[in-house]
Amino acid sequence: MTWTRYRVFLLVLFVTTGSINTLSTKWADVIEAVGSDGVEKSFNHPFFQSLTMFLGEAMCLVLFKIMFRLYESRADGTVDSNELTKGNRKFNAFILCVPTACDMAATSLQNVGLNLTYASSFQMLRGSIIVFVGLLSVAFLRRRLAKREWGGIVLVMAGLSVVGVADFLYKSDDDSLDSDDVIIGDVLIVVGQVIQAIQVVVEEKFVAGMDIPPLEAVGFEGLFGLASMSLLMVPFYYIRADRPFTEHPGDRLDDIVDAFSQMGHSWQLDVAVLGSVLSIAFYNFAGISVTKEMSATTRMVLDSIRTLVVWVFSLTVFGQQFHWLQVLGFLLLVAGMCLYNGITFGSLISRFKRDKVDGQV
Repeated sequence: MTWTRYRVFLLVLFVTTGSINTLSTKWADVIEAVGSDGVEKSFNHPFFQSLTMFLGEAMCLVLFKIMFRLYESRADGTVDSNELTKGNRKFNAFILCVPTACDMAATSLQNVGLNLTYASSFQMLRGSIIVFVGLLSVAFLRRRLAKREWGGIVLVMAGLSVVGVADFLYKSDDDSLDSDDVIIGDVLIVVGQVIQAIQVVVEEKFVAGMDIPPLEAVGFEGLFGLASMSLLMVPFYYIRADRPFTEHPGDRLDDIVDAFSQMGHSWQLDVAVLGSVLSIAFYNFAGISVTKEMSATTRMVLDSIRTLVVWVFSLTVFGQQFHWLQVLGFLLLVAGMCLYNGITFGSLISRFKRDKVDGQV
């Protein structure tokens, strides 16, 4: 594999936009602004944030259509050879509705969880998806996992346990977070990963064989999610709920009017929300491109770097205190993910030597 400027650009774009997405969402959670009731309060709108995420994903469909028209106009076969546009473009888009529903539920739960816990814990706990994808693949796809995959699952579970214990033991400088809230947030994030794993298995079972261009698939899921969440915001406005879904007892499950009112009173909030929308769009584009240009393994390694970046920002910006247990949890998670994906020092050295030889040819 030759490290071209384009590939380096993709690596940087993937890590940067992925980190910005988590950090900007968490930043929005802690910003206080005047709402529609005239009271200054934190931006507690997890379902509205899910809506903005789907808006970012829907932008991938716009990007796909632009690239498709551009390559098609060349009439040189590029549209059927480029990794981002080639594939089956004549499919029933509504087959993506079930994965979209899973994505909606998972994202909403994770946004509620992120509002209650630390950004670094959120990023680390997302690694639990390996455990649930592996187990669901055995149960529903009749897949037999190798010993290293089972070993990876065990290490990831150990890492998750350590992260949970660390969150329970240490406190943040942010008085809005207490131990009970943090544990509830962690649990919601893990439940969200269970649903996300179901989405992955459903996509592999019913969508993978259709050869749908990934960028188009993400775009359609974003479009369906945007439409569905927009409709759901109406009943959410009238449903009364308590913590952890709302900041005050008896508040609305989510209040889109209040969300826009707060954004109108805070330019920082506007930047945070816009950062979430744009970052998720570029992150999906970069992720698909990294997988196509390099490998899914490279993407997984970069996700670990992304976790490290989010962790550093959490310590320096969001008032999270350092705890050595989280270091242990992070190392166990990374080791588990590497083992599950067959990444060892030997395999990395072999790949480096092979790439070096290929580069000399």
